[in-house]
Amino acid sequence: MPAAELLRAGERATSRSAFYRRAKVGAYERIARGVYLPSDADPADWDWLEAAAKHPKATVCLASALAYYDLTDEIPRALDVAIPRGSRTPATEGAIAWHHFAADSFGLGRTTMVIPGSNVHIGIYGPERSIADAFRLRGSLGYELGRDALRNWLGRGGKPADLLEVASQLPRTRGPLLRTLEALG
Repeated sequence: MPAAELLRAGERATSRSAFYRRAKVGAYERIARGVYLPSDADPADWDWLEAAAKHPKATVCLASALAYYDLTDEIPRALDVAIPRGSRTPATEGAIAWHHFAADSFGLGRTTMVIPGSNVHIGIYGPERSIADAFRLRGSLGYELGRDALRNWLGRGGKPADLLEVASQLPRTRGPLLRTLEALG
């Protein structure tokens, strides 16, 4: 949580300098530049917390969202986070890969969740949007990510009509997805 938010939240520190003195003696743990957690806070994923603190519309996407839903065996090297195109990419210290998604479709399939081990909210794309994005960005992500996630999602009872509805609203997605559904079917 940013230092300013801790000060507004009624922490014992009454000034910024008092806060930093308390942080220096271990009352707070620095996650990233300007982002601190109380040292007795529950364990949480610091990259997720940093992303949520750095951009109000931060949304977990692509391989990171697919891994969250257990639709891929791939372990992302960095947390994939989408922000609306035209937004400034935040400076971060954690392993965060920022992606700029079109503003007109940014909210498609987006929900919010509480980051486990904290009370901080972050956006996350649902399984259908994450699979569709994997197909849309297959040139840079690889063709296997979307195909394997689709196979796992279908094995859990996913409905192709729901996926195709989302894919129809994203460019370069519906055709490759339809061909893969036919090949898997």
